[in-house]
Amino acid sequence: MLIDITSSGAGDSPDPNYQATIRRARAAGITLVGYSATDYGRRPAAAVEMDVRHYKSWYGVTDIFLDEVSSNDSGLAYYRQLSDYIHTSNPGSLVILNPGTYPSQPYMSIGDIVLAFEGPYAEYLRISVPGWVDDYPAAKFAYAIYGTPESRLASTISASQREHVGYIYVTANTGANPYRSLAGYWARENAIIAACA
Repeated sequence: MLIDITSSGAGDSPDPNYQATIRRARAAGITLVGYSATDYGRRPAAAVEMDVRHYKSWYGVTDIFLDEVSSNDSGLAYYRQLSDYIHTSNPGSLVILNPGTYPSQPYMSIGDIVLAFEGPYAEYLRISVPGWVDDYPAAKFAYAIYGTPESRLASTISASQREHVGYIYVTANTGANPYRSLAGYWARENAIIAACA
């Protein structure tokens, strides 16, 4: 479960409502990941590092999802610094990078998981998968595809397997926030993914 407190990070003070929800989620065995926006390398690294500390001290969350990640080589030093900080501060933690597209290959040594596609189904149909993808375990790659008709759910999940993707979330939702609720076909999606595993 992705924890997005302020749409940019952990905020300036702990939120008791989030703390209670996180306790319930943890008790139910749900994996929790803290959200921190990077504004494509323009957000000061110190602000992101502060999010990392706040997620740990306020919510007990050490895995971090870095959003708005650049995909070209100019951002490599910035993201390597952040990834190193997260891993050093919280050994064994997970760093998820979200460039929303396949990034320059060196990013694969920075993120534990890379969200290599985030976008609408119509755009997904035009995806171009780099040849180097098969050099890595499928568990290094994730997709988030929204605006997907239920009639295309199974074929989309099947295609992602052929594209060597280990994690996928598909939803019919659209709009400014397609993640505002679970996909209406969530139970079917889970069943298809479980059968693939």
